[in-house]
Amino acid sequence: MTLEEITYNKFKHIYKVVTSQSFLTMSSLQGEIPFWIASYNVESENQVVIEIENLEKKLLNEGIKPLTIDLFELSCKIIDENVGLTELFEIEKDMDKLYFKDAIQSTINIHERLIPSIIQLVEDNQPQMLLIKGVGLVYPFIRSHTVLNNLQSAVKHLPVVMFYPGDYSGLSLRLFAEFEDDNYYRASNIDSQKI
Repeated sequence: MTLEEITYNKFKHIYKVVTSQSFLTMSSLQGEIPFWIASYNVESENQVVIEIENLEKKLLNEGIKPLTIDLFELSCKIIDENVGLTELFEIEKDMDKLYFKDAIQSTINIHERLIPSIIQLVEDNQPQMLLIKGVGLVYPFIRSHTVLNNLQSAVKHLPVVMFYPGDYSGLSLRLFAEFEDDNYYRASNIDSQKI
């Protein structure tokens, strides 16, 4: 089976899972938080972007309202509002890479800006599920396990699917199948979700 076919089949499965009543009502969680990881091969990134857009359209056609948040786009918006993207590019020219990384992380500030922005988008849109993408584009400034850990208490009233370019064993995340992101065991692996 080709990588393209694997990705296509993965999204067929994801669609079946996220349109199921047990997913939408979060009735089969047995006390776990309603978070799922949809891992994929990073070489499929372009196809995954298209498949996520198709998934959104199919869900809307079914009368299910998703909210998709692109962590990269949201981070750029936060930087632009607080520093300015042009200014940031100027700063980067003369700054050591480690200091620049710290400057970006400080500007995005997961606790004071990123998570509150996600919460506000959820409140404004009142979706039935939250889809998170752009994880690979924000590495190493934002780590996926940090986002998930901070969303646990804030967005536990609706199902969350994070599209993750790498591997998820059910215990640990490996970004791009290379970098140990950190242990994270609160989310379910959507690939193993039975319909």
